[in-house]
Amino acid sequence: MDCIFCKIVDGELPAKKVYEDEHVVAFHDINPIAPVHVLMIPKKHIPSLLAIGEADKELIGHLHLSLQKVAEAMDVKESGFRVVTNIGTHGQQTVFHLHYHLIGGRQLEWTM
Repeated sequence: MDCIFCKIVDGELPAKKVYEDEHVVAFHDINPIAPVHVLMIPKKHIPSLLAIGEADKELIGHLHLSLQKVAEAMDVKESGFRVVTNIGTHGQQTVFHLHYHLIGGRQLEWTM
């Protein structure tokens, strides 16, 4: 499989990790849009939110709980942050492996 995030999971590509356990990994985005911009991915390859299946419910719950740990580790838990996932080409998804952007560290604006 030619998935850049799977290569990070497998250790084939480097990443500046901030959190990892047996199911998920979080690492700094290479093109941050805020002082804190971390990507959280499941280690299992899931192409997008639309590809989550019944068997993935526990994994997705774990991923969300892990986002809380990352927010605390990145010191944005109290000040606030945004969690975003892009789906499909119109949603600006560029890597087709489910991932969440945890963005914070400054006052965020709402853009449409």
